Amino acid sequence: MTWTELQTSLGGDGYVASDDLAVALQLALSLGRPLLLEGAAGVGKTEVARALATTQDAKLIRLQCYEGLDASQAIYEWNYQRQLLTIRAAAEDGETGKSVEARIFSRDFLLERPLLAAITQDTPPVLLIDEIDRADEEFEAYLLEILSDFQVSIPELGTITATSRPIVILTSNGTRDLSDALRRRCLYTYVDYPDRATELAILKARCPEVEAQLAEQIIGFVQTLRKEELEKVPGIAEMLDFAAALMGLGIADLTSSPDVLQSTLTTLLKTQSDQAQITRDVAARIAGKAA
Repeated sequence: MTWTELQTSLGGDGYVASDDLAVALQLALSLGRPLLLEGAAGVGKTEVARALATTQDAKLIRLQCYEGLDASQAIYEWNYQRQLLTIRAAAEDGETGKSVEARIFSRDFLLERPLLAAITQDTPPVLLIDEIDRADEEFEAYLLEILSDFQVSIPELGTITATSRPIVILTSNGTRDLSDALRRRCLYTYVDYPDRATELAILKARCPEVEAQLAEQIIGFVQTLRKEELEKVPGIAEMLDFAAALMGLGIADLTSSPDVLQSTLTTLLKTQSDQAQITRDVAARIAGKAA
């Protein structure tokens, strides 16, 4: 599949990918390399993995990263309750020693977490490691073996090698620097807020019922709003919520009702200070520019 065919396929599933992103995805697929997507929150990085899983007819396995994430939550852990019950049952039957130990540390007692589950599928899944920058730096060390050799070393069991190599997408909002070792193992592309034409195409793909004039106004309004000094810049999801709110209220022109426009800003502005900054008059001014 060429990058243009992949781009078209993604578009058919409602994801409008830029040329750079489509090329990066095609290279990740053809080279079998993880792809690191970096960019501000709300630009559609997570949605890339969902759309790619759909186009590839693959299972999506997601690992949501957070501070304190460790191997037992991300890779594997033992089913301790089942192990304990087995030990008690074996003791009642007079079974002890290495035979019991070998049994309780077998695959039957292993709980697969997302990273291990991703390499034990019969067909290659899409593995989304979401917001890797939120995890501790120490967690990146757990990833290196998987991203390099697609295997997991378990002291009690040995090394589990991938049945099939997953398609790996990592996302980062840039809240901290990622290690050079992690970056070396990945292809990389930066995902920015879409330009006007691309965002308009996204809106039309997700909300085909929106009128052309209103669609133009929505994109102009949101893109102008992003230039304001906001704590949280509205992303693509917020733009789509804004469009849905306007259509739900029967608004066909952003300049027709400043009061209603102001009320719909709850879909775009997610902090008290941002809502206080974008007053009714400011919103009306921005809407006038977008008209």
